[in-house]
Amino acid sequence: MDATIYHNPRCSTSRKTLDKLTEAGIEPTVVKYLDTGWTKEQLTELFAAAGLTPGQAARKREALYKELNLAEASDDEILDAMVEHPVLVERPFVVTDKGTRLARPIENVDEIL
Repeated sequence: MDATIYHNPRCSTSRKTLDKLTEAGIEPTVVKYLDTGWTKEQLTELFAAAGLTPGQAARKREALYKELNLAEASDDEILDAMVEHPVLVERPFVVTDKGTRLARPIENVDEIL
């Protein structure tokens, strides 16, 4: 099975999700999105595939979320902020042939394995 994980190695949930994939015999493509960044088109497609809005996919516990006053922002403004500051995207997202899920909780990934 082909799989991609949008991964932050410093995040325990992201590391546990990567472990879950490898324990299932899957060697996913690992995208360290903090290094590579995002385009607005990538995020729009990723969130649509996961059935989420940008607001639902935003990392609200990130200090920058509050600093930028994103709680009051439109989806388009949130997307722009995510492109400029990749840390604002909740993590990890996993994409397989069976679908796309935000692994929060980690068990969400079970649906697409």
